[in-house]
Amino acid sequence: MQKPGEIFEQFQRIANDMQSKVGDAIRNSPAQEIEKNVRAMMNQGFQKMDLVTREEFELQSKVLAKTREKLEALEAKVAALEKS
Repeated sequence: MQKPGEIFEQFQRIANDMQSKVGDAIRNSPAQEIEKNVRAMMNQGFQKMDLVTREEFELQSKVLAKTREKLEALEAKVAALEKS
């Protein structure tokens, strides 16, 4: 008859072995490869669309806002000069 400690150790070895096999199965699963391929295809599609990142968009929005401010200031100066 096995001692309780031996049974526990055997159970733990079986659990560790199962965990290792499940981890290997997940790492080697076709789902991961499919996800990688879909991401690559999406990236190619986005590059063809000539999209910009959120950071680039926000930067250009700030540049545009500053340009508008300068334009409004220049228009005000021209209007003042025309009145003179």
